[in-house]
Amino acid sequence: MKTLVCPLDRTDLYLLCNGQLFSLSEVLIRMEVAMSRYTFSLWIISLVFAAWITLACGGGARQIQSVSVSPASADAQNYPNGQVPFVATGYYNSAPMTVTPLQANWGAASGSVPANGAVTVDSNGVAQCNAGASGTYTIGAWVNLPVNGTPPCPSFAFGAASCKYVLGTAKLTCA
Repeated sequence: MKTLVCPLDRTDLYLLCNGQLFSLSEVLIRMEVAMSRYTFSLWIISLVFAAWITLACGGGARQIQSVSVSPASADAQNYPNGQVPFVATGYYNSAPMTVTPLQANWGAASGSVPANGAVTVDSNGVAQCNAGASGTYTIGAWVNLPVNGTPPCPSFAFGAASCKYVLGTAKLTCA
């Protein structure tokens, strides 16, 4: 049984519950403290959740946006031993915005298929026309993008299908 008791001096209200006397002002103060702790905890949880969402959406990750290759075109006849040094530059979404030389995968293609040995490109971007090669070839420098939930993408022969990547190209003419 609960009974509300009001003393004659009207300084506080008391609640008589199961033989115990409770001051209503004390009960309200305790509730206010509990609510402020709850509010603070909720605020911290919200802040952590917002940070997690920002990072999950790529807000904190530096990511490559594009790749360029220079020179844009070259004739192997104009270089010593027919070796053409290509350089890749990467452009990112946060500082440092530009990286030259970019550590990239390199390859050569004839149209949309791999060059099949007609042109070779080493890991430093130096391309060379092999015996019997003639025409214009595409030199590619690419960076594989991170893929969530699957193993990393293997390097692929330039011109073949693969995972997501950012690619820059140039032209090489072989006599």
